[in-house]
Amino acid sequence: MDRAPKSGLRVGLVVPHIFIHRDILSNVIFSPGQLALDLAAGLGQLGAEVTLFTPGPADTTVPNVTADMSLFERELAGRGYGYVELLKKHPLTFVSLARQVQAEIIAKAYAMANNNELDIVHIYTNEEDIALPFAQFCKKPVVFTHHDPFQLLIKYKNVFPKYKHLNWISMSYAQRADMPPDTNWVANIYHGIDENRFAPNYNPKGDYVAYLGRIIEAKGVHLAIAAAKKAGVKLRIAGKHYAGHGKDAYWHEKIEPELDGNIEYVGFIKTDAEKQEFLGNARALLVPSIFNEPFGMVVIESLACGTPVIGLNSGAIPEIIKNVQTGFVIEKSQDESMVSAAITDAISSISQIDRHTCRTDFESRFTLDEMCRNHLFVYQNLTGPEL
Repeated sequence: MDRAPKSGLRVGLVVPHIFIHRDILSNVIFSPGQLALDLAAGLGQLGAEVTLFTPGPADTTVPNVTADMSLFERELAGRGYGYVELLKKHPLTFVSLARQVQAEIIAKAYAMANNNELDIVHIYTNEEDIALPFAQFCKKPVVFTHHDPFQLLIKYKNVFPKYKHLNWISMSYAQRADMPPDTNWVANIYHGIDENRFAPNYNPKGDYVAYLGRIIEAKGVHLAIAAAKKAGVKLRIAGKHYAGHGKDAYWHEKIEPELDGNIEYVGFIKTDAEKQEFLGNARALLVPSIFNEPFGMVVIESLACGTPVIGLNSGAIPEIIKNVQTGFVIEKSQDESMVSAAITDAISSISQIDRHTCRTDFESRFTLDEMCRNHLFVYQNLTGPEL
């Protein structure tokens, strides 16, 4: 049997989620997709030989193995839809087709590992439940990263505990709370972004606080609106709302009626330049998430811009924000008026936060290089010293 080349570890990075497809990723909010692309490139720069497995083609610098999308594409052509339109109009059909190609790329990765073309397989993103029962048949180490709370969906909470003995990487210590206490955690690795992607802005021009992300009730956008109104400051909201998706009435009932001269919706921000302008010039970023965030990419993007963050103590948020140093952490409560009042007080005190400290903390904990080196360390430990 051939030995792995000494020049680098052969890593199969498997991203089953259909959103990483180049025709979809730019039109949705899906931070795991960009994280996977960055991880693949960063590992390559550190000397690993990375193969990226994705359902459809991805914009990547490493070899990209994809599924056969021809029948999925034929279905789209017959309906006259694009991917995102099919997801919006017929979500169950979309998910059914997506899971078929997700299973296909997982099978390809395990087959390549068993053929000694890979030294380790990393199943990355939320469809890894397909890969779990078949990991026992892979002759190389397999490690898993999940990008949601482990009990967010019924399908998650009823399957993950059965595979607690497999190799797991958490993205925050808070994320671990939903798994059994004896889960085999091989590492906790915070997300990271290229330190050159955003520049710190120590003299912001804006007179507003910002919200950036999905506009859904779990993200607490209505709390941000109430707090901004009480504080008498402008709130600019950027992101995607889901009016017209299923039974989602949050936008029409809770957000749209509040829009006026001081509460502004600026739309979906696609480019880093737009995000730099939006976050860098804000007095603060508001992250009023009600549900337990497993991480929070927008928080580290804000810190990279030197912009302090005000967030609730939901999930991993207190692990990322250093209270009174890089922002303020607000206690969650069933009393929403109490929460919004606390956010209002934090907005009034935000000038106390040194924007240089925000950037420095980002550079010390949340860079792409740090994230990639930590992953490579885990891979090397799991594959053994002989490689």
